[in-house]
Amino acid sequence: MMCDDARLLLHAYLDNELDAAQSVAIVRHMQACPSCAASYADYGQLREGMGRASLYRRAPDTLRKTWQTEKPVASTTPPARTRRAPLALAMAAGFAAAVIIATPLWLTSTHRTGDASQWADEAISSHIRSMQPQHLMDVVSTDQHTVKPWFDGKLDFSPRVKDLAGEGFPLVGGRLDALGGRSVAALIFKRHLHIINLYQWPVSSDDAVQITTQWHGYNAIQWTTGHMHFVAVSNVNESELHEFVLAFQNDSVTPPMR
Repeated sequence: MMCDDARLLLHAYLDNELDAAQSVAIVRHMQACPSCAASYADYGQLREGMGRASLYRRAPDTLRKTWQTEKPVASTTPPARTRRAPLALAMAAGFAAAVIIATPLWLTSTHRTGDASQWADEAISSHIRSMQPQHLMDVVSTDQHTVKPWFDGKLDFSPRVKDLAGEGFPLVGGRLDALGGRSVAALIFKRHLHIINLYQWPVSSDDAVQITTQWHGYNAIQWTTGHMHFVAVSNVNESELHEFVLAFQNDSVTPPMR
């Protein structure tokens, strides 16, 4: 477990919301990581401090009586600030629309200027998190025509899904995940007893350069084709992961449903 993963789970561990396996992993990590152990201690002190009775005060009886007193019937003439509400709502709606319109541009620019190693690091961290109990799959199926429709309405794009059982990499399911601040599709394949996570999301560029990254026994291969970025992650050896990528690239577009 890495520090980034541990920090995401410290609050849940403090509230006893983790299962046994996750709790053991957190404890072992803190035993070897003074920084995360110190953060956990700080969270514990903050929780204890916020629970002190001295921080809370009973409302005065006069104020309680005011709350309990029946309120007079409101005047039929709205106050001046109520008449200005439509303008405020319009301004808020305009701001929200600007944010929605600008968001895709921000997401694509992040991909264009981001370091490729960052995508690999995040994908490997996500792959490791997916190995935790009940985190691997949201939809369990070996049928691509079951997995692909499951993503409908959950993403702003349609992922490319393919079963590679004939090549020795059977599809077993999929899930929603997040990389680089955006939602991505994660397809789950198997290679014997090994798991392969294949992440994908749309991008504005179409750079066909393929990049391979290794980290502590994990391999990650990323590439872009058809304005879709892919990152394949697994602990299978590099040659087998390249074999998987080639198999997926040979016919990356799913045939139409009948």
